[in-house]
Amino acid sequence: MSGVQMITVMSDEDGQRFDRFLRRRYPHISQGRIEKMCRKGEVRVDGGRVKSSTRVEAGQSVRVPPLPDPDQITAQPKQRVSDADAKMIQSCVLYRDDHIIALNKPPGLPSQGGSKQTRHVDLLAEALTFGFDDKPRLVHRLDKDTSGVLLLARNRLTANALADAFRARETRKIYWAAVAGVPHPRMGTIKYGLVKAPGHGARGEAEKMLCIHPRDVDKTEGAKRATTDYAVLTTLAQRGAWVALVPVTGRTHQLRAHMAEMGHPIIGDGKYGGSGQENLGDGWGAQLGGEISRKLHLHARSISLTHPVTGAQLNITAPLSDHMAKTWKTFEWLPDDFPADPFEDLM
Repeated sequence: MSGVQMITVMSDEDGQRFDRFLRRRYPHISQGRIEKMCRKGEVRVDGGRVKSSTRVEAGQSVRVPPLPDPDQITAQPKQRVSDADAKMIQSCVLYRDDHIIALNKPPGLPSQGGSKQTRHVDLLAEALTFGFDDKPRLVHRLDKDTSGVLLLARNRLTANALADAFRARETRKIYWAAVAGVPHPRMGTIKYGLVKAPGHGARGEAEKMLCIHPRDVDKTEGAKRATTDYAVLTTLAQRGAWVALVPVTGRTHQLRAHMAEMGHPIIGDGKYGGSGQENLGDGWGAQLGGEISRKLHLHARSISLTHPVTGAQLNITAPLSDHMAKTWKTFEWLPDDFPADPFEDLM
């Protein structure tokens, strides 16, 4: 049985229903138990009672009462990290000190557990203690199919400091993507709001976001403002483009939804770039055809931040995943052709 916990809503959890937020944090807790905790006031958000349908907001503090351990509910032993998985996740370490670990998360590996997800970074973090008593904590997340830089904190104080930095937008994240067609203009800002589409799975497993025109955000229930900066770095004629993306806000599926709304879905994005999307190249929607991988071509290339303990400036860069590196090689796109922050060079 755990003790009382105080957890913070992360930026990419903003707007989630409270029950889904809690289920994703504690997948072993049943919906019935969450409803009961809400009715009895055992869970609190910023000190107040909450309904299971209430939408949480980034930065809110959630009080979670003592919960049974997963093995007490399932009557199964705690899942052990295999030697192969331990070796794999340790090979992903890009940076490590006594306070922070940065990973190059592989595509296809979820950040956290959830519906039918039993192998994820949060579990594999048990193999990232490196002599410490406790495993490192996630402070933000990447979509399952997105690769790249993912930060973990090695103690609670650092986790809180990093969460504050993300919430205050004091970190700078740059993503690389290959998209269908060539965005015009070649540099700009996307300001479409986002709202959850109706009809997704009961536990959010088929979650999809809809873009809302900025003028309609305030009058659309559940919509959140979202801002993405983008820059076209180079092109493949008019068939595709290598694009740098900066998520000014951190909404669910923000980059994927925004690029699809522009008519240039990210290559391999079946959720937002289906056959309904126009693609003037050889493929349809978010596919280019030929030998180009059908996997998602979205990579968290770098993150820059002030170290919460030492005050040093950290600039962490992640090499491309294998399928994206192969695409870059095929198109003769060279990662070293552009500076770490191409927006400074292009402005």
